[in-house]
Amino acid sequence: MEDLPGLDVASALTILGDAVSRTVVDALDGTGLRHGHGYLVQRLLLEPATATEIAHDLGVSQQAVSKAVNELVTLGHVEAVTDPLDRRRRPVRLTPRGRRAVESARTARAEVDARLRAALGDEEFERTAAALAVAIDVLGLTDSVRRRTVPPPGPDVR
Repeated sequence: MEDLPGLDVASALTILGDAVSRTVVDALDGTGLRHGHGYLVQRLLLEPATATEIAHDLGVSQQAVSKAVNELVTLGHVEAVTDPLDRRRRPVRLTPRGRRAVESARTARAEVDARLRAALGDEEFERTAAALAVAIDVLGLTDSVRRRTVPPPGPDVR
């Protein structure tokens, strides 16, 4: 990083992550969604789940997840359903509106990828992607990424 003296890789990754997050949130303008909702939405892409299950999977408090779920219900991105095997269990699932928001976020991230690929070229882009996969693994996040249970940053992380 010769052009940016004093910038370490970890700081560069943080700056890039924040920039991508802003790009995605900007693409979701008008939906009411914010960055923190993405962690919960990612988990719901697997299957419907209760706030308690989501909290366990993401390693955050049940209260934080319940608050976010209530926000997402109010915004129309998730809905509670009855579990046919246990009528007391009330998991939430993405609504069509929530799935459209997921597609908008995916499109925004794909556009970032396309810009990077154009700037780097195919070979360097693939090398960069491979290096980032190694970084994810070194930091112990590979399984969480695969299971869509990456914990959100912040004080609520255990």
